[in-house]
Amino acid sequence: MRTTNLGEADGLPTIEWSQVETQLADLLTHDDPRSPNRPTFWLTTLNVDGSPHVTSVGALWHAGSCWFQTGEGTRKAKNVARDPRCSISVATNGFDVMVAGEARRVTDPKIVTEIAALWAKSGWPAQPDDSGTGITAPFNAPTLGPPPWFVYEVKPRTATAVGTAEETPGSTRWRF
Repeated sequence: MRTTNLGEADGLPTIEWSQVETQLADLLTHDDPRSPNRPTFWLTTLNVDGSPHVTSVGALWHAGSCWFQTGEGTRKAKNVARDPRCSISVATNGFDVMVAGEARRVTDPKIVTEIAALWAKSGWPAQPDDSGTGITAPFNAPTLGPPPWFVYEVKPRTATAVGTAEETPGSTRWRF
């Protein structure tokens, strides 16, 4: 991993990636996915004409990757199928974080089960569908269409964090 201190000219310290990862993982402990205070992940994909498509997604950080879910007929799913490059942004308690990489749809039933269980633990009652390659739940965003919804993994190629609190100053970029 290559680290660049983007705040060095201002005398700011380098942010440690481990601090950011801890805060990303802590987002899983939110009690109510319908709360207005829940963390919101924003996914940016590329439209056919190259323009950005930005939308909120059900997502989480786990095992060094960002995971999101969506319906097969959504614009984000179509964009990722055509061009997997994307970025995901979220605000934690100490950092604004952006992770960029390539999204890949996950079809391994073991991994789908693991990620669905993490969503269920965080308050959204997701579970694998009968095929094991998608997920279902009693509710989801109405624009996603009916279940099954599919799980995508974004392994970071780059990430940037900007400290948002006095105890987390700095701005740092990582290349993985």
